[in-house]
Amino acid sequence: MVGASAGGVEALDQLVSGFPAELPAAVFVVLHMPASGRSLLPAILQRAGELPASVPEDGERVERGHIYVAPPDRHLLLVGQQVRLASGPRENGHRPAIDPLFRSAARTYGSRTVAVVLSGNLDDGAAGARLVKERGGVVLVQDSEDALYPDMPDSAAAVTDVDARLPVAEMAGAICSLLEEAVPRGGEVDLEELEERASEELAAAEMAVEGEPTELACPECGGPLWERNEGPLVRFACRVGHVFSPESMVAEHGKELERALWSARRSLEERADLYRRLSRRATGRATIQRRFDDRSQAAERHALALRDAIAKLTASGELEEVS
Repeated sequence: MVGASAGGVEALDQLVSGFPAELPAAVFVVLHMPASGRSLLPAILQRAGELPASVPEDGERVERGHIYVAPPDRHLLLVGQQVRLASGPRENGHRPAIDPLFRSAARTYGSRTVAVVLSGNLDDGAAGARLVKERGGVVLVQDSEDALYPDMPDSAAAVTDVDARLPVAEMAGAICSLLEEAVPRGGEVDLEELEERASEELAAAEMAVEGEPTELACPECGGPLWERNEGPLVRFACRVGHVFSPESMVAEHGKELERALWSARRSLEERADLYRRLSRRATGRATIQRRFDDRSQAAERHALALRDAIAKLTASGELEEVS
């Protein structure tokens, strides 16, 4: 399983080029992408190496020597021996997100799971990587100096005792070496039991609200958030199932704040224009015209003040949108 975001296409291309045609495992890839459009990643990865790559159908059986790529606006999950595509709640502001894939694979395959975290901003994949490790799997992260954006691999390494930090050029060889090792017993989950719980997995039942209520609102739906402590991790979840790490919460609230500020500025500029129009209609009534002119000028001053505030917040990084 591989998770990537900003700078991830280049890393994935290099990783896949190192896999042999007879790879005795399936590869699952989640790359953060816009919800609209069609993913070109399967074609890119198929040209890069010897393995076939595709966006799977929901319910497709897993085959060795194949690369499965998450489609836009769907979570990619492993339930039993099937690939499932879910339109469940966004996690860390993303769908597809990396954590749902890592969690589902860890619960299905336990110690047979290898999780790889490549270049990307923020920390999607960290919580899922931690569960992979807890279930006896292996976690590899891209070396910070090798990643274009090291936040994601660094975040995973901060909360998980990762097995190795490697440049992408060495990843494929390390994975192939792991596949040659015997799988320890006791790290796997009964596949029939997981098939029976497929609907629960797709509904993200494991993310049920628990923890301490906060006064924070969910950036996705506006509902209340609960703070959950998961070992060294802190995450925020709402009743719908949207889940955020602290860094993702900061980023999403920054976007929400920027939208609100731009909306307020637009409203003030519209208000100034409205007062100017009313002033023109009040020709011959000096007192009323002066009052409208004063209000128009006041609205313009407030709009300029908001523009300056937006510029300062952007310069400080508070409104920086992170992908």
